[in-house]
Amino acid sequence: MMKVKVILAAMALLFVGFTAQAQNIKIGYTSVEFIMDLMPEMEQIGADIQDYQTQLQTNIQTKAADFQKQVQAYQQAAPTMTETARAAKEQELTKLQGDLQKYEQDAQVSYQRKLQELLEPVQTKVINAINAVAAENNYTHIFAETAGQSPILLYTKEEDKFTELVLAKLGIQLPQQPTQK
Repeated sequence: MMKVKVILAAMALLFVGFTAQAQNIKIGYTSVEFIMDLMPEMEQIGADIQDYQTQLQTNIQTKAADFQKQVQAYQQAAPTMTETARAAKEQELTKLQGDLQKYEQDAQVSYQRKLQELLEPVQTKVINAINAVAAENNYTHIFAETAGQSPILLYTKEEDKFTELVLAKLGIQLPQQPTQK
């Protein structure tokens, strides 16, 4: 009987300890994408990446037009060419087509690299602000509002306005929601 009382007492203390420890946890959630969209730097980044994309597309279109001209020239000259010359030209055109496809793939990688390069300072600034706000407000955990398309956090109090605190830390005004009648 004494063993049972000791075990029950130990379990009670264990649960009280977990309850006391759980009271120190403060969880917040935020949307990094939402904050970044409101950053003033994003307008310039959008313009810069659009210019870069236009430049890449122009280069691709120029190379594609040159390739098409060579294909048309080959099609016109093919009936008068020898079999050896025709095979050599077809091999050259196949190589040019492969080069064009590789250039398009390289342009896509270059675009992604440039976008990441432009976004990195803004991402760092937002993450630093999130860390500072979390420390200043005694949060123990901050979760991203979304992971892919599914929310990570299933429940949180509505009055927990972590995103607004981060925006205030960055000096950004939250856009006003239209009033419903």
